[in-house]
Amino acid sequence: MPLKLLLFVAVGGAAGAVARFTVMSGIGHWLGHGFPWGTLAVNVIGSIVLGAVIEVSALVWSPSPEVRAMVVVGLLGAFTTFSTFSMDVYFLINRGMVLPAAGYVAASVVICVFGFWGGIVAMRQLLA
Repeated sequence: MPLKLLLFVAVGGAAGAVARFTVMSGIGHWLGHGFPWGTLAVNVIGSIVLGAVIEVSALVWSPSPEVRAMVVVGLLGAFTTFSTFSMDVYFLINRGMVLPAAGYVAASVVICVFGFWGGIVAMRQLLA
């Protein structure tokens, strides 16, 4: 694997991790920590942005492999987090919050998939 590609992923990953920490902390401070609003937010935002990036890349932008890896794998990979989502679900269930856990799972899947689709549609509209 080329060192240049790894460095681009590392830079994107560092930026994504800092962005995730900032967004999750801010949302937790704003809405409280009883429900994983921050994780839900970063996963929805990340899905929307990934959809937009994929559509822009297909229509008008041909990034280098390094830039594509930096944005998709590094930045968005570090910004979104399935492992934290899994932990949040476990702890909600462990605290007896089965219904909120189920709602969180459903909201995360449905909103993120529609967010991804929305990112694609938004770029099609903006670039058409």
